[in-house]
Amino acid sequence: MPLYKEIILKDNAKLYLWKITEDIDELHHAVKLNNSSQNRVDSMKSESHQKGFLSVRMLLQHVGYNDFDLYYDSFGKPHLTDGKHISISHSHTFSAIAISNQPIGLDVEQVKEKILKIASRFMDVSHLENLSEIEKMKKATVIWGIKESIFKIKNIEGISFRNHIFEKDFLFENKRAEAKLMFNNNEEKFNILFDSIEDYIFVCAFEKQ
Repeated sequence: MPLYKEIILKDNAKLYLWKITEDIDELHHAVKLNNSSQNRVDSMKSESHQKGFLSVRMLLQHVGYNDFDLYYDSFGKPHLTDGKHISISHSHTFSAIAISNQPIGLDVEQVKEKILKIASRFMDVSHLENLSEIEKMKKATVIWGIKESIFKIKNIEGISFRNHIFEKDFLFENKRAEAKLMFNNNEEKFNILFDSIEDYIFVCAFEKQ
């Protein structure tokens, strides 16, 4: 299908979502890949991962880029050749990219029960008190996304979600939060935007100016 949704996050920052309904052959024929990307797709054993990878390239083409405009640094972080910042995520039937004039981190996650089984490994579970089961699942998914999106911005080896990234408590309905990274004797603060689409949560992080 074409673009599912475009969301203006803030000035000079947009999120683009693609719902994957195409089969793998449709996606292969619709995108042009550089040699490195083609080799990467060929090495993927999971068709779901292949679809995620290719649908991200569909998004790039939709917004005027292509696979040749995208490259990865030695840490695996994506960059655009024109200097704009990009973050990429995909989960099952959704792929997403966020493009911004400032560093941005993006995470898309499907809401699942198992998030509550591992919540204590990555977050302060007191932030889930007095919530229904589905509310706990959604909020825990947002908190995972907060930590994942901040990690995507900083991309430093050794950062622990549980021990180094801390979110201020927030209300899910406000669709925004604040968080900080405390690592290597340094504190950095982030603004967070999030929302739900179908049974998925997307989270975007920006460094506080």
